Amino acid sequence: MADNNGNAGDKLIYFLVGAGIGAVTALLFAPKSGTELRSDIADATRKSIDYARDTGRDMTERATDYYQQGRESVTDLADRGRDAITRQKAQFAAAIEAGKQGYREAKQADQLASAAEEI
Repeated sequence: MADNNGNAGDKLIYFLVGAGIGAVTALLFAPKSGTELRSDIADATRKSIDYARDTGRDMTERATDYYQQGRESVTDLADRGRDAITRQKAQFAAAIEAGKQGYREAKQADQLASAAEEI
């Protein structure tokens, strides 16, 4: 029986030491009071909203920049296309005019040759 009492006393001491350590740990890691917790949650929420707003603003600015760059590129491409078409039209018109002029000259040469043969 002496051994049982010694073991029981040791167990009680271990229990009390463990309970003390648990109480100190609980006090050290205890949650904040309701007011402090709500304040921390509100601060975290505000920071998240500000971050989201700033990120949205940055994304909007980048999207606007990309849009403007794309618009300038398309405008430049369209202008170059118009210029190329204008040049091609001018070259085509010059070729047609040269063909007409060649036809007129050939016709006149034929008429002169026909008139010379008649004489």
